[in-house]
Amino acid sequence: MPGIIGKKIGMTSLFTADGKYTPVTLIQAGPCVVTQVKTVETDGYEAVQLGYGEKKLKRVTKAEAGHYKKANTAPKKRVAEFDVEGASFTLGDTVDVNLFVEGEFVDVVGTSKGKGFQGVVKRHNFAGVGGQTHGQHNRARHPGSIGACSWPSRVFKGMRMAGRMGGNRVKIQNLTVLRVIADRNLLVVSGSVPGAKNSYVLIEK
Repeated sequence: MPGIIGKKIGMTSLFTADGKYTPVTLIQAGPCVVTQVKTVETDGYEAVQLGYGEKKLKRVTKAEAGHYKKANTAPKKRVAEFDVEGASFTLGDTVDVNLFVEGEFVDVVGTSKGKGFQGVVKRHNFAGVGGQTHGQHNRARHPGSIGACSWPSRVFKGMRMAGRMGGNRVKIQNLTVLRVIADRNLLVVSGSVPGAKNSYVLIEK
């Protein structure tokens, strides 16, 4: 299985065997249930759909309820699909944190925290004009000039300006699996992971 769905628990730190202080993220990886198996004959490609977290039956449509009933499982809060070739899975199978081993590298996909409408200093790390205001009033954190005058007589697309920040899909690659706590379905990975506490993430091998 190339991946699993999990929930970001939060961050902490630990010391490695060589005494190095390392910030880590705790992820509750699974257990996930196989809710659909896609094949070349029926769907044109091979993939496995996993479901994570239980949802009340009244919160889903009849079509969704029937979908989960085929797998003989409760409705799920989060569903994700992983490309799998040649693997044998059946509906209702369980995938848990034992999919990973300590020392391997994983990629984690999450949704970054939404920051709302932000200026250029916070959004793009502009330095501002500092103490040199050049006679302007209250312009320390403003973007300044954004284009020329008679030519090109417009603002180029992609100009770094103020706007909505965060809430994007972000993938952090090559995080090291430092601990696998199987009895609590916890995965301890090095570094930070996008998203707030209790947000859903995808862990890819």
